[in-house]
Amino acid sequence: MTTAVIVDAIRTASGKGKPGGQLSGLHPTELLSAVLRGLIDRTGIDPALVDDVIGGCVGQAGEQALNISRNAVLAAGFPEAVPATTIDRQCGSSQQAAHFAAQGVISGAYDIAIACGVESMSRVPMGTPSMGKDAFGPGVAARYPEGLVGQGISAELIAARWKFDRTSLDEFSARSHARAAAADFSGEILPIAVGPDSQATVDETVRPSTDVAGLARLKASFQDERFSERFPEIDWRITPGNSSPLTDGASAVLIMSEEKAAALGLRPRARFHSFAVSGSDPLLMLTGVIPATRKVLDKAGLSIDAIDTYEVNEAFAPVPLVWQYEFGADPERLNPRGGAIALGHPLGGSGTRLLTTMLNHLEQTGGRYGLQTMCEGGGMANATIIERL
Repeated sequence: MTTAVIVDAIRTASGKGKPGGQLSGLHPTELLSAVLRGLIDRTGIDPALVDDVIGGCVGQAGEQALNISRNAVLAAGFPEAVPATTIDRQCGSSQQAAHFAAQGVISGAYDIAIACGVESMSRVPMGTPSMGKDAFGPGVAARYPEGLVGQGISAELIAARWKFDRTSLDEFSARSHARAAAADFSGEILPIAVGPDSQATVDETVRPSTDVAGLARLKASFQDERFSERFPEIDWRITPGNSSPLTDGASAVLIMSEEKAAALGLRPRARFHSFAVSGSDPLLMLTGVIPATRKVLDKAGLSIDAIDTYEVNEAFAPVPLVWQYEFGADPERLNPRGGAIALGHPLGGSGTRLLTTMLNHLEQTGGRYGLQTMCEGGGMANATIIERL
């Protein structure tokens, strides 16, 4: 069977997803085209050899509408013959893009593909595509008559039902910032020009001084009496400090067959080992990482202890904590370079960002296997295992 390998992986630094953030002055197409061009420049391949570009983006409206991946391919100067498509699996969109790209290589449909993702939350606010409209329709309403809830309420439900108190959530969040502040991301961040004399080279969302005492002073973000009546177990523990911030960013991964890499004289950095995607309870939508991880470990024939590093997206602190609890996972291997609470969560760009960070960590530490999983809106999750080469 053909092996799909990762030849290179890069990302932008994170920018605060609000006006004035370091990337907010850049059109999202420019963010994505920069990392596409960066892959070509770093590897020296002819972009005409790329069979497809598969990009993730959640807010496919406004400046991110009309197939932003294709627009980014054109903006990057790729030949017009190189196609592209944009997919939406919510927060896991670019992780799913990596699955599709690698699976296309394994099947023989592609020799070379790029998986990527972008989100400019400063320019296309979260929820823009469905703003003011019913996105669910009568069938979903009939199946869930009490109504579905937003991810913040799902995070509150997880914290309450698994009994994660406010202190444990804030301790995890402070650790995320400390680890991110101590990590060396220079090998994975592509400098982006953000002005005549300035570049974005450092993640803007990392706060090295974050501590539990400071986080404890923050107020709950989602407190609402309607939900207090419906879910009396909630005591409102989710704050801006133990949630991922709104973020701008883009990332991209160059994927090809092992044979094509050899023919081009390129050294593969890792291979895709196993894939999984799973649906889950849309009310507790953030718990999808649990069945997805079980599924990918079963497919891989590996135990959790065989994995050298775990990247579990920190949409909210209860997500990696419930994952760690359910698998008895080693906390030292969990998000060892910090996670989205510190590094940001640019929605459609997060999947390939986690993959980039995980690959670099395996190389820096000599680890063999990395497992990545991410909760997704609507009750889903992707899980990926890679093997460093």
